[in-house]
Amino acid sequence: MMPIQYDADVIVVGSGAVGSNLAYELAKQGKSVLILEAGVWVPRWKIVENFRTSPRKVNRNDPYPNAPWAPNSYTPGYIENTGEFDFRPGMLRLVGGTTWHWGGATWRFLPNDMKLRTLYGVGRDWPLSYDELEPYYTRAEYNLGVSGSDTQDQSGQRRGAAYPPRSAPYPVHNEEETYYFQRLKERIGAEGYEFLHEPHVRTNRPYDGRPACCGNNNCMPVCPIGAMYSGEVHAKHAQAQGARVIPDATVFRIEKGDGGKIAAVHYRTSLGNDARLTARYFVMACNGLETPKLLLMSDVANSSDQVGRNLMDHTGIGLQFLADEPLWTGRGPIQQGGVFNWRDGAFRSEHAAIKHAINNAVPNQEVTRILLERGVVGKKLDEQIRHMSARWVEFSTTFEMLPHAHNRVQPSTIRTDALGIPTLKVHYETDDYIARGAARAREDFARFVAIMGGTVIEDHTGWQNRDHLMGTVLMGDDPRDSVVNHECRSWDHSNLFMATTGVIPASGVVNPTLAAIALAIRSADIIAKEI
Repeated sequence: MMPIQYDADVIVVGSGAVGSNLAYELAKQGKSVLILEAGVWVPRWKIVENFRTSPRKVNRNDPYPNAPWAPNSYTPGYIENTGEFDFRPGMLRLVGGTTWHWGGATWRFLPNDMKLRTLYGVGRDWPLSYDELEPYYTRAEYNLGVSGSDTQDQSGQRRGAAYPPRSAPYPVHNEEETYYFQRLKERIGAEGYEFLHEPHVRTNRPYDGRPACCGNNNCMPVCPIGAMYSGEVHAKHAQAQGARVIPDATVFRIEKGDGGKIAAVHYRTSLGNDARLTARYFVMACNGLETPKLLLMSDVANSSDQVGRNLMDHTGIGLQFLADEPLWTGRGPIQQGGVFNWRDGAFRSEHAAIKHAINNAVPNQEVTRILLERGVVGKKLDEQIRHMSARWVEFSTTFEMLPHAHNRVQPSTIRTDALGIPTLKVHYETDDYIARGAARAREDFARFVAIMGGTVIEDHTGWQNRDHLMGTVLMGDDPRDSVVNHECRSWDHSNLFMATTGVIPASGVVNPTLAAIALAIRSADIIAKEI
């Protein structure tokens, strides 16, 4: 019998940070890899130029491609919301994915985050322990060049030693604190609030071909010099190791074969041409909305009826006020850390964990909008812009969300894109667990304002998107109530893996990207051994 000929050992659908890191790990072990991406390659200079010339500076998606055949999440009508909340995260579709315009936060989950049900009686547990994932966290941090503090207890509980446990120091030491962060820490921290440095991928020294951050302060929507990591870095690294990146290739069908395995994927180009590709293994590495949509369109991996369900974001609220002293918001990186008293503890059996992130983005545009709405013009407008911008303080608070089956994403039944592929239908509602967390956070808001002698601009924002998509193809120990096992392998198809934040079953309160990359590197090792 002639051996079966495949187009590749592994096909990875999606070229974002998670999929590209997995592809790189496989390619450098000599495996043949194809990366399929619905969007296109775009040079950084073009995105920067688009940002500079756009009048819509607050729209983080605006500088990026928004093709009819690969629409981004802000395209009117692309996401059809049916729940109480307008779920509209800022997802991109181009080589490198949404990490082109993220804040770069790369936290590790705490061991307790991964045992939420066991310890606190709510939500779900992860099907693996922190100790099992720790070596892959380290590899992910060194791939990305994460800058962090090796001395802080990141639980916010003041244990007196670095936590969670690490097998290696951060590859890049944390940068110095901005004056803005220092003053908030000195005044608010003196009242019992625990300030922590945020691990992130804006390197402060040359790393892996990237220059040191020079404080441009527009990581969102684009780092103009490439100091901040994006998935494009490892798409290029994978390509250099022999992987092939195929842009303008929107996968619309996953084909099942014999023995419960996946046989092929079908993609469509912007010209309407279709192609079929085969492989030994397949990895779905789209974001937490597009991955389940594709699985549901293909009737794949859903024996549990959990694909697309359990959608979680770190849905949040915000606070804006003017302090009683100049703080000079907007110098240095857009975010550097925040207040973490409510990251872990027995309270999690009653209400969501809370992260109060400090936003350091230049506030001039928002300040100008407010003043114009108040009718301030002329010389007075200039004076007030200077006065308010110097004293501006903004907290972006996020909450731990629990998985609920009714919070879900599905293919739309009423809309298609230019290729005839269904768009997205999302149903999302908050719950009492997060509402009780928000009530506690608003008590903190009042204290922050009082401590800083502040004047409130906005402290009742309502729920806000945070772009952290989890739960829609979640991991578990039981094939009856989860989509993938602890390896991120489909329970239903032994040669199908998920490499996406969508596998995360318990959201914690920190950004999920690093965890997803660590899990993907682990999956890559498993796949490589089996090929």
